Amino acid sequence: MPELPDVEVYVEHLRRRVVGQPLEHARIASAFLVRSFDPPMRAVEGKHVRSVRRMGKRIVLELDDDLFLVLHLMIAGRLRWRERGAKVPGKLGLAAFDFPAGTLLLTEASPKKRASLYLVRGKEAVDALDPGGLEPLTASTAEFAEALRRENHTVKRSLTDPHLFSGIGNAYSDEILWRAHMSPVRLTSKMTDEEIASLHEATKATLREWTERLRKETGDDFPEKVTAFRDEMAVHGRYRKPCPACGTPVQRIAYASNESNYCATCQTGGKLLADRSLSRLMRGDWPKTLEELEARKRASR
Repeated sequence: MPELPDVEVYVEHLRRRVVGQPLEHARIASAFLVRSFDPPMRAVEGKHVRSVRRMGKRIVLELDDDLFLVLHLMIAGRLRWRERGAKVPGKLGLAAFDFPAGTLLLTEASPKKRASLYLVRGKEAVDALDPGGLEPLTASTAEFAEALRRENHTVKRSLTDPHLFSGIGNAYSDEILWRAHMSPVRLTSKMTDEEIASLHEATKATLREWTERLRKETGDDFPEKVTAFRDEMAVHGRYRKPCPACGTPVQRIAYASNESNYCATCQTGGKLLADRSLSRLMRGDWPKTLEELEARKRASR
């Protein structure tokens, strides 16, 4: 799922291309995309784009007459900038938005059509679509602490809760926790003020660093390689690969359709966090440390 750095770069490129431009046509190819009905989608045609901004993981386009398009890409939604009048791709295409300078295509590489588009009138209607999470880059440490302690969850779950924090998902939460040297299952209610301050600094540093990386990687071209898995990441998507700080293999906790990736040496004092699926497979006989895990691997050879 595109997260804060990815969405921020999308927004910056859209501003350059569409602000001040009329939205000539909105071609909707998927009946599942549009989640609102009043105003009708044809109301945007001919309206000029006044601004583009990020709202959590959503992209908001403000148009004439107090109209707003609110787009959530979800997991597999992506944006493409093509020549004016480009066709909507037959298999993956959801919509096309035609401007004088080009066409913005919306695609989704998943059979589960989860991306959503709302057309609403007025800022109150836009605010109603905002989960309300705190913006981590502009929040004070006190505000960050208040949000983190609002509910007692694992820190991984809290960071990825859009009602608590804005724009952070599975990928960057892994990178944040690695930078903070913190276990993903640390309970927020047990975190000290010093730990929270360190986590806040790691959050800001990680999100800013990756936003800048993506800016440089994209340059003047529209972002085409938006992905949650990047070779330069420390732990996310790097199961069994060496941690860049200590060299020990990255571990993971798999659950539902997501997973947490972490370095046991850097984040949990060498302790392995039990993975539910493997714990069941091993009938509870789960190695507690990296040393035990390596010993079992050697014994099985």
